[in-house]
Amino acid sequence: MGLLDLFSADIAMDLGTANTLIYVKGKGIVLNEPSIVAFDRNTKKIIALGNKAKEMQGREHRDIRVTRPMRDGVIADFEIAEGMIRAFIKKVRAGAFSSRRVVVAVPSGVTEVEKRAVRDSAEHAGAKEVHLIAEPMAAAIGIGIDVEAAVGNMIIDIGGGTTEIAVIALSGIVNEESIRIAGDEMNYAIMQFFKKNHNILIGERTAEAIKCEVGSAVPLKEEITIQVKGRDLVGGIPKTTEVSSVEIREALNEAVVQIVDAVRQSLERTPPELSADILDRGVMITGGGALLKGLDERIRMETNLPVHVADDPLTAVVRGAGKVIDNLNHYQKVLIRNRRY
Repeated sequence: MGLLDLFSADIAMDLGTANTLIYVKGKGIVLNEPSIVAFDRNTKKIIALGNKAKEMQGREHRDIRVTRPMRDGVIADFEIAEGMIRAFIKKVRAGAFSSRRVVVAVPSGVTEVEKRAVRDSAEHAGAKEVHLIAEPMAAAIGIGIDVEAAVGNMIIDIGGGTTEIAVIALSGIVNEESIRIAGDEMNYAIMQFFKKNHNILIGERTAEAIKCEVGSAVPLKEEITIQVKGRDLVGGIPKTTEVSSVEIREALNEAVVQIVDAVRQSLERTPPELSADILDRGVMITGGGALLKGLDERIRMETNLPVHVADDPLTAVVRGAGKVIDNLNHYQKVLIRNRRY
């Protein structure tokens, strides 16, 4: 091992809207934390990030701002995102100077400007060489699909900010559909539901907890009722109300319909030979959104295709990006090409 190896490592990153996951070559997944940063409004200094920052969310005072630098799968706040990437890399490198090569998973629908922002942030955080890979491609590799084969595979990766639908064959994406409707939009729909129907204001964290606990895409065998605490919009005082999983499903329905429509559109644009492969092999769902109760069943009902939820869908993208960084020469074809102007 040379001196260079002591002070640098190859890493793979799933820089998600909701969570950031980091894979270090030779160590596996070493970090899985929310993409949230708390910083001092006056000095712009980062006070906390990840899980610690999430605990502060909705409870901060006027000198502290808690924010998510990623929106819809891409960087919304360049300065804070760079600070977050740097801090996360520092956390996992434990004293090492920098990372030599970094593979970052990005939504398949990103623009050239957004790609440049991701590259620049990673380079400013200390990376010597930055490669980008489309999230559905990384997810496919992560769940063990042979992306090089002359066979069509359909992946639906539902993250926090985007839903990525891609048909993959011969190390490339044949067609893709990227919509900015995903976990965050579902949380927002739940917040709006409480505002309109119960005159209660709830925070993003509460909305997410409700979605995970009782959210569903199809009727449940046993519908559930839960207590929700929030602020009364009329009286301005704390209030508790009771809601059922039926109401929450109704609130989530619009987002679910948009995801199903995007899947249909992608299927309509798929060449017939690949459509036959998808009919045989089925559709794989990855990402946090895959955990919404009954979503696989709903897509199955609407498309008449076999639909499977991947094992450990939350880490599929970073596992795939990790396999790529482990064998970068072999996976050159799957990377997003650099465009120089």
